[in-house]
Amino acid sequence: MPCYAALDVAQETTAICVVDEEGRIQTEKKLPTCPDAIAGFLARAAPGLVRVGMETGPLAVWLWNELAARQLPIICLDARHANAALKMRPVKTDRNDAAGLAQIVRTGWFKQVRIKTRSNYQIRSLLTARETLVRIRVKIENELRGLLRTFGVLFGKRVGSFTRRAGEIISGELDAAPEMRLVAEVLMKARASTLDQIKGLDRRLSAIARETPMVRLFMTAPGVGVITALSVASVFDDAARFRRSSSAGAYLGLTPRRYESGETSRNGRISRQGNQLTRTHLYEAATTLLTRNLRFSTLKAWGMRLARASGFKKARVAVARKLAVILHAMWKTNTPFRWSEANA
Repeated sequence: MPCYAALDVAQETTAICVVDEEGRIQTEKKLPTCPDAIAGFLARAAPGLVRVGMETGPLAVWLWNELAARQLPIICLDARHANAALKMRPVKTDRNDAAGLAQIVRTGWFKQVRIKTRSNYQIRSLLTARETLVRIRVKIENELRGLLRTFGVLFGKRVGSFTRRAGEIISGELDAAPEMRLVAEVLMKARASTLDQIKGLDRRLSAIARETPMVRLFMTAPGVGVITALSVASVFDDAARFRRSSSAGAYLGLTPRRYESGETSRNGRISRQGNQLTRTHLYEAATTLLTRNLRFSTLKAWGMRLARASGFKKARVAVARKLAVILHAMWKTNTPFRWSEANA
């Protein structure tokens, strides 16, 4: 008999519910979060299994790959969509959540989430680690500026690097506060160590970019460097996942929200859905494209016209969205960036 199952995954235990075609619960079980235990139970309790569903979460990628390798028809559901249905239940327990997810899987009223390849998740991990270290470096620099300002020592804007200016302060401007010399030296050593780790990650990311033809293709676009190209390629995963390139902007949360009810109809700010890190990288690429003295392109001309009409901030967001669409179109057609309409 055809049946459907759902998993409510926690750190240590997973609640499983199996229902038949009519929605009647056939069996329920709570097991350790172990792929072998889950696959073995479903093989015994649900021989006519059609689909197994689970929500997105911290363990979703690992568990989906392990269960798919064991030939289970596993699918991953968008947690926001599942929550909209599950919150109608008056009592929230793991058992009730699994039963509700099983009904969603049975009816087919769900949005399936794509699980990317393992290599792309590894690239995402490298990018996330680098972003964390960059934030630590910036925090150390700001903390040092703030601590020295208390004693009347200002960094200011000088010609040269942050390290050179800090060396001048440590060697000559902290005579009135000798304890601050120790604080400044410790923070500068921590900053130097963080910079070394960032450079190590940069070398690894550059090596991956050299070995990936699609990343090199993305880097033909203005403002797009190694970090942005790898970020976009890893978040898209596959060019065929979008039927139209215009969907790439909405996927990354760079299109306006829309609210419509009765006679009310308005557009809001961008939705900010999707991957925040890739959205930030595209925003930085758009800023570089509009502010640096790069080669002329129709994209930059369009962005500058928009900046004069609607403001620079809105123009950067619009160029970031258009850049995402262009990069996806380049991937689909395997064509480098077209700098002008004449080249097209």
